[in-house]
Amino acid sequence: MREVLKSNDMVALSYATALLRDAGITHVIFDANMSVVEGSLGILPRRLMVDDDEADAAVALLADAGLVR
Repeated sequence: MREVLKSNDMVALSYATALLRDAGITHVIFDANMSVVEGSLGILPRRLMVDDDEADAAVALLADAGLVR
């Protein structure tokens, strides 16, 4: 798996996952449950991961949406 987005902005992550889902790109968010450890402060970023073979398509899609460079 490869990281395509790292953020603690839940709106951006939600938008990114919707884009990937609509494109049929398999994805998962790592560190989503770290808020329990951090005390729900939202300071630890979540990582949006995709399969290695879909990473280039995912990055291109997210770049078109202005979420990554």
